[in-house]
Amino acid sequence: MIFVNLPIADVAASRSFWSTLGYSFNEQFSDENALCLVFSDSIFAMLLQRDFFQSFTDKPVVDARTSAQVLNGLAMTSRAEVDALVDAAVAAGATEPRPAQDQGFMYERGFSDLDGHDWEIMWMDPSAVEPT
Repeated sequence: MIFVNLPIADVAASRSFWSTLGYSFNEQFSDENALCLVFSDSIFAMLLQRDFFQSFTDKPVVDARTSAQVLNGLAMTSRAEVDALVDAAVAAGATEPRPAQDQGFMYERGFSDLDGHDWEIMWMDPSAVEPT
């Protein structure tokens, strides 16, 4: 399992934003300080109120609107799913920092969420991947 921890400004606004995009939360690990955003059975994002996030580290917490520390990637099963998710995110208040990248076998768009975290949404043609 992987849990990506990200600082957020407003739990309610983040819940509304991600719910609008069709995602759910594990309520067992959610409260007024945190949301456990579910991407799959083994991948989660812990969206932590900024002050609560700060309690886990002595390092300064950067503002994702002005500094980048991580790019979060999500794979979709089709180009249409990529477009649908990014379009929905932008309609819900996200920004799209750059145009789509279309390399034929791979298609990518991205958005910056309400707190400035960058999400790279991509599709890759499975036939373009070499078997291992």
